[in-house]
Amino acid sequence: MEFDPHAVSPERIAQAISGAGFKVRIDDRGAEALTWWERHGRLATTSVSGVALGTGLLLRFMGVRPPVAKLFLLAATVSGGWYVARRAWQALRHGQLEMNTLMGIAAVGAIFIGEWAEAGSAMFLFSLAQLLEARSMDRARNAIRRLLDLSPKEATVRKEDGDIRLPVDRIAVGDVVVLRPGERVPVDGIVLEGTSSVNQAPITGESLPVAKTRGSRVLAGSLNGRGVLEFRTEKPASDSSLARIIHLVENAQAQRARSQTFIDGFARYYTPAMIVFALGLVLVPPFLFGQVFSTWLYRGLVVLVIACPCALVISTPVSIVCGLTRAAREGILFKGGVYLEELGKIRTFFFDKTGTLTKGKPEVVHVESFCDLPEEELLRLAASLESRSEHPLAGAILDAAGRNGATDELPAPTFVQAVPGMGIRGKVNGEAYTLGNAAFFDNGSGLSGPQREVVGEWERKGATVVLIGIGKTPLGMVVLRDSVREEANAGLSELRLLGAKELTMLTGDNPETGKAIASQLSLDTVHAGLLPEDKVALVREAVEKGRKVAMVGDGINDAPSLASATVGVVMGAAGTGVAL
Repeated sequence: MEFDPHAVSPERIAQAISGAGFKVRIDDRGAEALTWWERHGRLATTSVSGVALGTGLLLRFMGVRPPVAKLFLLAATVSGGWYVARRAWQALRHGQLEMNTLMGIAAVGAIFIGEWAEAGSAMFLFSLAQLLEARSMDRARNAIRRLLDLSPKEATVRKEDGDIRLPVDRIAVGDVVVLRPGERVPVDGIVLEGTSSVNQAPITGESLPVAKTRGSRVLAGSLNGRGVLEFRTEKPASDSSLARIIHLVENAQAQRARSQTFIDGFARYYTPAMIVFALGLVLVPPFLFGQVFSTWLYRGLVVLVIACPCALVISTPVSIVCGLTRAAREGILFKGGVYLEELGKIRTFFFDKTGTLTKGKPEVVHVESFCDLPEEELLRLAASLESRSEHPLAGAILDAAGRNGATDELPAPTFVQAVPGMGIRGKVNGEAYTLGNAAFFDNGSGLSGPQREVVGEWERKGATVVLIGIGKTPLGMVVLRDSVREEANAGLSELRLLGAKELTMLTGDNPETGKAIASQLSLDTVHAGLLPEDKVALVREAVEKGRKVAMVGDGINDAPSLASATVGVVMGAAGTGVAL
């Protein structure tokens, strides 16, 4: 619980909660300092109830010493109903009738009418369900504790008079933090100095460490590699990426599904209604119609016993909590049980292209030589020049060269000059080379007719063409394009098996690019050339037609359409920021 200590004291909060019928204890000891009974009491009472119930039923079945069997069944009822009775008593003290009250009355009634086994069974099953729910919530709370463990308690901050260690909550926005090898990032920030690789898996889900250099963003909770980084903090610890993940998990626990809300409301009215009905059944026939009181007392107690909707009341919260917990283990975070329920009703899916159905980063898909120079040597020359470039395409070319073994003893370029918007010039082994787009080669006039046709064909498919040449004469080209995720088609097929009726791709790319990507996927419809507001309009149109719609996007420019859908889904590293 978060509160402003200047506005209200913990005691005032505890008093208000107690007035609502709950027991409050201000305890700063932590879970590890709880007593054995506080940690295992519910498990102990449920276990005793189960053993006693099994023993009592076995003795009754064998016909051995019925009083002893009843004693075991009574023990099962008392131990299983220990926490039920406590909650029922607390509710009665505050003038409330809820499901624990009905369960307690039903168990007592069952004993009065001689149904000892039914009383023990009801209390054991109810206690077992509450134990399962409590254990599921404990696992969720443990997940939060593990997240909290990702945040260091202190960090090294660079001041004018030297480096000092400060508690993380005292690090101000704009402070310079020194991150040593193996340390966790305490707050979000931008790298000022240093080079390292950072494991961001706990925050973004990326399986491989991410290279960090000057200008890179680091996220709280990620783990630094072997290098030393200096970064300037962007946000306080309370608003870091890790803090927002923790809030997300907490909100998921707090938001109740519609079925849970319905069941709680149902129990609130159903319980007193059944008690009033049973009382009427006991009192009206004997006093108004002269019936035998004992007969109608028995029938009233029977009504109370059979009135307990145990399966309905128990199953919903347990299934929701278990679903959220299982999803969290698989790396999926729900903002609440309501979205888990809604997702099961989705039949229409809209997908953003970039970063969702595709990998979201360019890859070399083709290398072509315009002369007698081998393609491997062409890629090697391109990689040599790009080794001094910070352009996003440089990494893709270097990766492709590395896979082909072209980076072995890569010649170091000299006199490298970057031309913004065009490309890069430099010397490799004493020869001057040019690497860039067609405009870099005299606006393409250096290309022959067939070469221009090949370049144009790739560009119409949505690819990026990088030319390499000597002076203004191109020697060949390297083609890069965002490629379809390997698992995309399998995922789409799985959705169809689960009942999806319409799978649509939305993209801001030109129609040719959209069609080229869609031809590799099992989609129903493709909408290309869309602005963010166009995507919102399509999603809202489907929702207004009464369809349950899921929008799956990268979480950046798709934020409005994600919010307009029945359920918005953001994926991995690209979607983490908006998901939070």
